[in-house]
This record gives sequence, C-alpha cells and structure tokens, in this order.
Amino acid sequence: MITVIGFDGGPLPEPARAALASATLVAGGRRHLDAAEVPHAAERIVLGALDALYAALPSHENVCVIASGDPGFFGIVRQLREYGLEINVLPAPSSVATAFAAIGLSWDDAIVVSAHGRELRPVANVCRAFPKVAVLTGPGAGARELGAELPDRTFVVAQRLGHPDQRIETLSSHAAAHAEFADPHVLLCLDESRLTSERGWIAGFGGVPGTWALPESDFAHRASMITKSEVRALALSRLAPRPGRLVWDIGAGSGSVGVECARFGAAVVAVERDAESCDRIRANAATHGVAVEVVTADAALALDRLPQPDAVFVGGGGVDVIAACAATRAATVVVALAAIERVPEAISLLTKSDRAVDGVLLQSSRLSALPGDAHRFAAANPVFLLWGERR
Repeated sequence: MITVIGFDGGPLPEPARAALASATLVAGGRRHLDAAEVPHAAERIVLGALDALYAALPSHENVCVIASGDPGFFGIVRQLREYGLEINVLPAPSSVATAFAAIGLSWDDAIVVSAHGRELRPVANVCRAFPKVAVLTGPGAGARELGAELPDRTFVVAQRLGHPDQRIETLSSHAAAHAEFADPHVLLCLDESRLTSERGWIAGFGGVPGTWALPESDFAHRASMITKSEVRALALSRLAPRPGRLVWDIGAGSGSVGVECARFGAAVVAVERDAESCDRIRANAATHGVAVEVVTADAALALDRLPQPDAVFVGGGGVDVIAACAATRAATVVVALAAIERVPEAISLLTKSDRAVDGVLLQSSRLSALPGDAHRFAAANPVFLLWGERR
C-alpha cells in the first residue's frame, strides 16, 4: 500500500503522521522531505521522474509519497493509479483553494488550468476568455510569461503557500511581465470588470451554450451588416471554438461570429476598422457576458501584432488580408464572400498556404408572413463560405 500525503506547509494531521512514522520508503520533493518528519531509517527518494520510485517499490511494504496540497488535483495520484498501484490518499487543501482563501474570494466559478510542463498558449487563451482563472504554474510558464501574453488583467501571485515566508502579491499583468517570482507559484488571473457575485450551480466552465447561431436580432448591427445565423452555424462548426483556443474575427462588423465563439469558451480577438462598429462589438460582447478583445484598425496593418490564432474567420478584407490569415499557424481559416468573382482567388490563396480547401454556396429562404395569415419563403442573399484546413 502506498500512502499519498498532501502537504500544505503546516503540521500534518495524525493519520498522515502515523503513516509517515511506519514508512520504510518516503518519496517527495526536496522541500517536502526536508519539512516533514521522515523517519531516520527510511529510504528517501527525491522525486523528479517516477522511475526511481517504481524501481524501489518491490523492496518496501510501507511507502509514503508527499505531495503539495491535494495530490488528486492536478497531482501525482493520476500517475500512480495509471501505473496500477493501490493507494491511500490523505489530502490537504489544494493550493488553489488556499490562494483564493488568502484574498477572501470564492472560487466555485473559477476555471483552473495547469501550465506545469505544458504549452503556454492554451493557458493564456483561457485567461483571455474567462474572468476568473487559477493557474498552476511551472518554470518558464508562470506569472511573468503570462503577463507578457495577456491584455490588462489583475494578477494575484501566491508564492510559497503555507510556508513561513509565504508571499502574496497583487499587480497588473503588465507589471508581472517585468517581475520575478519564486517557482512554483499559484497565479489568479482576474478580469475585474467581469467578476460577478451571482451564485451558480456548476463549478467552473458551464459548458457549451444552450443555443448557438443566434438570430440577428440578438446583436446590435448596422443596416443588416451582420453574418446571418445560417452562415454562422456552419462557420462555427468549422472554427471549432472551445476553451484554450484563440479565434480571430477579421472584418468583424457587429462581432456576431466572435461573440458566438466566445460563448463556447474560446478567446477572441476581433479586428474592425470602423470605430462605431467596434463600439457595437463591445456592446454585443457585454450583452452576452463574454470577453472579446477589440482592435480598431485596418486588418492588413494589424495582424502581425496579434497573438497567433488557432482559427480565423474572415468576414471582411481584401486579398492581402486573406493571404495573411492563410499564412498563420491557424488550423482552420474560414472566409465568407458575397461576390462570386472573389471565390477563385480566395481558393488559390488558401491552397498556396498548403491548406486543404472546401466550401459551399449557402442559399437560404426564410419563412415570412403575408397578409391574411399566409406565409412564403423569402430568399436571402447567397453567401460563399470557404474553409482551408492546415495539412
């Protein structure tokens, strides 16, 4: 039997002390082994890779593994179970719970992500999309690196939680990009303009929205200059928005595509050159309770300074814009066109960027009332929807 002990820097409870006292092998991080009351006769293994622990297990009956906080929360429990070991877990409060408690903030509505040993981009995208995010950091993927990636956010950086030299700092994401922090630390990334006191019933991300491809009436727009719901439905299926992904909405107009992507949990950057339209995008995002970063600029001049996307929707812009979007690392680029003359050129640009290209002509007719309780189907303007997927 292996006993996994959660350690938060304070005195261990009696069951943990009893398990540790009888252990003949104790494994953990160096700071955990130094802080806990490890029997003098017990073999010690400083954990890095788990190979040394697995190799030593056959020689011992009573084994303890010491880990930070709750070992079942982004911790070692999963790895030990996957190896087929029988374990008994004695958890302490997780570092995330301890960090939120330190600033007196509830966290049932927080998203929790781990950057430890993982790519930073998806973590940054979750921080863009959600107002309350806890990040379990690692070397090279902490508050400093995330501060350089993110727009204005409030960072709470909790270092050495539970230890006598515990330190909790509150600073802007921009200030964090130029600061130094002890590893590992817990980062709380807050968009204070969107924090709410509303009580929910499900923890973290609530999942996909109940409806999508919303009617045009759900968005403020100018003179019907909006991507119609039928087109949006297919575009969303190709863009595949979800937490951890970043979507560009280029030539965003009302921002309806970007807002819908944000409702699925994606981070969104909308680029639109008309200042009045940008105000509408912000208003539409606020109405639907999502974050959309709005860039007021000509897309041809702005794209090279945006964070790299995972998917792109091009609703407006010329040949140069389509070419620039096709050249990004995005897995999928979706282009909506009204003029048939632009279709061959768009296909060529997507193909030249080593993308597999497909598309449809969307022609829809909507039910429309006539006098005398009669109805007809009124044809909407056709739209060409192309998509190029990175090979």
